[in-house]
Amino acid sequence: MEHEHVDAVVIGMGPGGETVAGRLLAAGRRVAVVERELIGGECGYWACIPTKVLLRPPEVEQEARGAAGLSRPDLEWSGLREYRDRMIRHLDDSAQVRGYQDQGALVLRGPGRLTGRDPWRVAVGGAELTADHVVVATGSEPVRPPVEGLEELDSSVVWTNREATTLTDVPGRALVVGGSAVGVELGQFLARTGSAVTVVQRGPRLVDREEPRLCELISDQFGRDGITVRLSTQVSSVARGGEGVEAVLDSGERVRTDVVVLATGRRPRTDCLGLAEAGVELDRSALVVDERCRAAPGLWGVGDATGRAMFTHVAKYQGRVVADNILGRGRVADYTAVPRVIFSHPEIAGVGITADQAREQGIDTVTAEVDLPRSLARPWTYDTDPRGTLGLVADRGRGVLVGAWAFAPMASEWIHTAALAIRTGLPVAALIDSMPQFPTFNEAYLIALEELDL
Repeated sequence: MEHEHVDAVVIGMGPGGETVAGRLLAAGRRVAVVERELIGGECGYWACIPTKVLLRPPEVEQEARGAAGLSRPDLEWSGLREYRDRMIRHLDDSAQVRGYQDQGALVLRGPGRLTGRDPWRVAVGGAELTADHVVVATGSEPVRPPVEGLEELDSSVVWTNREATTLTDVPGRALVVGGSAVGVELGQFLARTGSAVTVVQRGPRLVDREEPRLCELISDQFGRDGITVRLSTQVSSVARGGEGVEAVLDSGERVRTDVVVLATGRRPRTDCLGLAEAGVELDRSALVVDERCRAAPGLWGVGDATGRAMFTHVAKYQGRVVADNILGRGRVADYTAVPRVIFSHPEIAGVGITADQAREQGIDTVTAEVDLPRSLARPWTYDTDPRGTLGLVADRGRGVLVGAWAFAPMASEWIHTAALAIRTGLPVAALIDSMPQFPTFNEAYLIALEELDL
């Protein structure tokens, strides 16, 4: 068996792993990168990038309806599909492999496994490496709900995010199981490209980790989009029926569909890594890490594998933290004010904690909500029939924001005003004394802040 010593082995080359590897290589370290599929990971090929590419044209088509004096554009599916394929590199990462090799990295294909420690040893295929540091960045996998008959159906009719984001043709009917971010985005995309969509949500609300008002707003939007929503409902069984699938809900309702889209969450992917055998602590399948993203001396965790907030931007942040620690620039991770965005239309954005969470923490909570078209010029310059809402959650005693949420165009961009304010503890008084550009959606903060009863 081949043996080689490197400064660091990065197992899993999604955005988090790439962040670590890139920074260590730039600092002159000898790095081995291990990837069992494609460099770029889930985000680049089957999640963030293709999803946002697919969502944009239907969004533009919808925006055109509201723009004065503009003819409605036609959605050309073949052109969108071709651009999606370009953006996911036709599922080919050969250019990325060459790029890392050109930077001096050792690129290894296949699943990596820890085979020892002191020093850490990693086996990949027929190669075994020793390393001062090992970074686990193996991402996550979709959760398959316990639905009778589901395992008897193949991926032509049961889609995870992978099949949904690499689809060749838009199905005539789609049953989306799950009403959080993935379910909302995929459900709206399919509906706006011609599918008859039913969304089944186990809990009483869509996007149930956010403010209840957001559920009301997105539910209203789904009604406008012609999407059928079944709340407090589960799929009991699925079976082949005719040319598609027949699903039976626990309410007794039967839904005929061409595809079942699973959007029921994700779990950290750490199996087959040899972590438990190496004496490394796991919380179910999540790698347990400390405030420096360290699981053990010389062993680090990044991204979804750690089970922390499972977002690409968190993985990249953790990658920066880990790289700094490996390079001797001691750094602690701080997960205050992580933005959360659902790229629906209009967009859903949140940061910090909800009003209910604030009260549960004993915070003297004060809230404000602003209907944007009633208060701002920008919604009217953006759309002839505008809608949008901003909500704020503040700590009366400290005079600072602790949460914010929005349902409005481009909320993914301007939620960061609240994110920065919450992360830095910027006083509401300082925010009120700011001068937002006119006309912008960001002006809504000033109006909402002035409505806070502090």
